[in-house]
Amino acid sequence: MLRHFFFLLSLLPSCTNSAFIPPNAYKYIKSQTTEPSKTDTITAQLRLAPTNLDRLSLLPKSKDWTFKFDEQDNYTWLPGSVVNANAASFPPLTGVGMTMAMLSLGPCAMLPPHMHPRANNLVVAIAGNTTSWMVNENGAPTVEVQLTPLTMTVFPRGSLHAMQNNGCDNALLVSALDSEDTGTLNFLNGLYNLPPEMVTAGFGNNFDFDVRDIGRKIPKVGSGAVMGSAECAAKCGITID
Repeated sequence: MLRHFFFLLSLLPSCTNSAFIPPNAYKYIKSQTTEPSKTDTITAQLRLAPTNLDRLSLLPKSKDWTFKFDEQDNYTWLPGSVVNANAASFPPLTGVGMTMAMLSLGPCAMLPPHMHPRANNLVVAIAGNTTSWMVNENGAPTVEVQLTPLTMTVFPRGSLHAMQNNGCDNALLVSALDSEDTGTLNFLNGLYNLPPEMVTAGFGNNFDFDVRDIGRKIPKVGSGAVMGSAECAAKCGITID
C-alpha cells in the first residue's frame, strides 16, 4: 500500500514558491473537529457491497476518485492544518487501509504533542524546515529529526510526537498512515480532561498554581495545528495572542 504514497509524492508540484499556495489557504479555522464526515452513507454502502464490482458501481464518476486537499473545510495556513484523506472524507479509500494527510504549517506553526492509536505514520517534507520530536515509550530516548525537503521520518503506532516549522515561510509535509481510521489524541488536551486532582497529583502536588487554569489555556484541536514557540514567533515578527 505504501507504493501509492510514493506515487503521490512523485506527482506533487514544487511548492517552494508562494505561487503554489492557493488563495483560499489564508483563512482561520474555528471548528474544533478536524474531519467531520460528509460521506457516511456511501462509505457504509461500500463496506456492505458483496463484490468489488458492486463497490465500483457506487463510485461511477471520475470525480468520485478525486480528492483536493486545498478545497477541504479545514485547510488553512493560519497557523496551519492537517487535512486527512481517509474513508470518512474520501470514500474510495474505504477498505484500502490507508490515510493520506497534507500537513500545512505556516510560519512557526506546530503540531502539538499527539499520538495515533491505530496507525504507523510516515512523514516526508516537501518544503520548508521543520523539526520533529518523538518518544516511543517510558525510558526511550527522544528522537529529533530535521525535516528538510525530501527527508522522511517515521512515528510508530502509539508514539508521542510533535513538530514545528522553524522558519518564517510556509512548510509543507505529506503523511501516510497505515489505517483509514488512525485516531488522534492530543496529549495536553487529553491530560486536562482528567480530574484536576489527578493531574495535580501527577505533577507531584508540589506547586502553587491551579491546574484547571492551565487547562483552560490549552488551544483547542481546531485545524490540527497551533502557533509554536515564542522564540520562533519573535524571530518572525509574529504576535502571539
